[in-house]
Amino acid sequence: MTETVSSAEVTQYMTFKLGNELFAINVAQVREVIEVPAITRVPNAPEYLRGVVNVRGKAIPVADLRQRFGLPAAIETHNTRIIVMELQIEGEDAVLGGLADSVHEVIELNPSAVNPPPRIAMRWRTEFIHGMGRRGDDFIIILDVNAVFASEELELIDNASSSQPELLLPT
Repeated sequence: MTETVSSAEVTQYMTFKLGNELFAINVAQVREVIEVPAITRVPNAPEYLRGVVNVRGKAIPVADLRQRFGLPAAIETHNTRIIVMELQIEGEDAVLGGLADSVHEVIELNPSAVNPPPRIAMRWRTEFIHGMGRRGDDFIIILDVNAVFASEELELIDNASSSQPELLLPT
């Protein structure tokens, strides 16, 4: 007798690349994926916070995910996208855009295909990682985006969202 996995146990993840690494985030936290519009720089923001973009009349802060993970900045290409994410940081809702080299697909993974991150020999900070997904022979780094943008970023996100709103009105 074969055991069936209920659809409630399967989680959907959206995959994207930073350099040669394949990452994923829970699709429930993805509001949308957009092409990269003009980004308005926010004074005194950390280097990885690129600025804000106008998404349907709202200022959304944009973080360069490569720089957030300590990778060198890359030149934007026609594949570069902003993943607009809904985060929960210290009980508060926040919306943030993450700049990714490319966005790929939505995949489904059973819990049995997700392992905890290794404790040693890991290039990435393990507190940012929910787990390591397996799909065939490939490994996918599943991020905990709430941890990636922890409490110190919440104030920066709020400040970036409220700065210079006159530059972000729809035209």
